[in-house]
Amino acid sequence: MQYVIIGIVLLIILLAILKANKKDANLDFNKLVEALGGKDNIIDTEIMLSRFKVTLKDVTKANKEAIQKLGAKGIVEIDNQLKIILGPNSKQLKKYIDDLK
Repeated sequence: MQYVIIGIVLLIILLAILKANKKDANLDFNKLVEALGGKDNIIDTEIMLSRFKVTLKDVTKANKEAIQKLGAKGIVEIDNQLKIILGPNSKQLKKYIDDLK
């Protein structure tokens, strides 16, 4: 009986942690959109595995240091595009930006 109670408590703690991380991810996405120059600066987005490619109206508005502080493992700038290595969050970020527009 004690093991069942301990298991339930651990499950509740795990669910609380997962829920908190999900909220933090949304906050990071907001900050990331701002670091890209805001939603009005974003023309198009694409994902390729762990890479997030974004086409911007004005690439000078993007704050690359802020993007790296938010978890990017690398950023490559080509013309008006940024290719950002984000890992598994790329797909979620694209969906988030698509929902903003």
